[in-house]
Amino acid sequence: MSDWLEDNLAEETERNDFAGPIMTPKVVSEWANQRLDKYLVNVMKGYSRNQIIRFIETDCVKHHSTDTFINEPDYRTKTDDVYVITLPQAQPAEPKAEKISLDILYEDNDVIVVNKPAGMVVHPGAGNYTGTLVNALLYHAADSLSGIGGVKRPGIVHRIDKDTSGILVVAKNDYAHIRLSEQFSAHTIERVYQAFVWGFVQQKTGTISGNIGRSPTNRQKMAIVKNAGKPATTHYERLASYQQLASHVQCVLETGRTHQIRVHMGSIGHSLIGDSVYGVVPKQAPHFLRFFPRQALHAGSLAFIHPKTGKRLYFETPLPSDLIELKSFLEQMS
Repeated sequence: MSDWLEDNLAEETERNDFAGPIMTPKVVSEWANQRLDKYLVNVMKGYSRNQIIRFIETDCVKHHSTDTFINEPDYRTKTDDVYVITLPQAQPAEPKAEKISLDILYEDNDVIVVNKPAGMVVHPGAGNYTGTLVNALLYHAADSLSGIGGVKRPGIVHRIDKDTSGILVVAKNDYAHIRLSEQFSAHTIERVYQAFVWGFVQQKTGTISGNIGRSPTNRQKMAIVKNAGKPATTHYERLASYQQLASHVQCVLETGRTHQIRVHMGSIGHSLIGDSVYGVVPKQAPHFLRFFPRQALHAGSLAFIHPKTGKRLYFETPLPSDLIELKSFLEQMS
């Protein structure tokens, strides 16, 4: 979930005047070709336009006839359209502990290093209040997790996307949380990702720099922006290429912005295979690649200074099975 949505979600999740899904009346001709958020403000009395926009952007609105999500507030209504709105239910402020298996690479009294599988959300948010890494950590570590990150993500000092696999470090006490956060702020944490991207990456090595912020044309996406956002730098190296169709690249992050690798690689014409948000799929892509179910990105290694001992710790994990299968498929094509 985006930083913007995460920071502003509490307002609407604390209030839910509607019971069950809401089905709008058919759009009459005078309301056709209007922005969806503007139309829903008139249907859902008592909710602000900002709240409506958040509902749309968090997959709460579907088109009745096609049963597909509409997640762009500027979607234009059409005559006779009917929309179904399912609002997020109010949730307790504190996530619940859940017995969920974790792949723990290292643990002591101060930190836990985990290998997160693709498909697991890091911390609770709209539509994902259970089954998250935080829920699992609360069960595993009971009350020993740091609370500086807020009740929604105790112990979490950084995160990776739901559909990205790989390594995360979690603080178990406030001192560790502060010291790790300082390393992230100073960009001294070493993070290396493995990615499979569309196209032949011509330069063997390269650096991509550009501020990353909310896209001015689609608030659900991040983008390189000139006069806003936060500085971001990604160093990449081509490890292998598969004809002109795809490349295996290694990305080293200087910064850790939301969707950084996905945005930066896309900006040079090499979006990630399986990325449904930023991906641009070549016409000649075979079915297996075209419908790969998640962005082909793995946080493969992580190094940091232990907050108590001062020793450098380094962790590395191999590609998960789905990316191994993807790599084998590409190799067979070459």
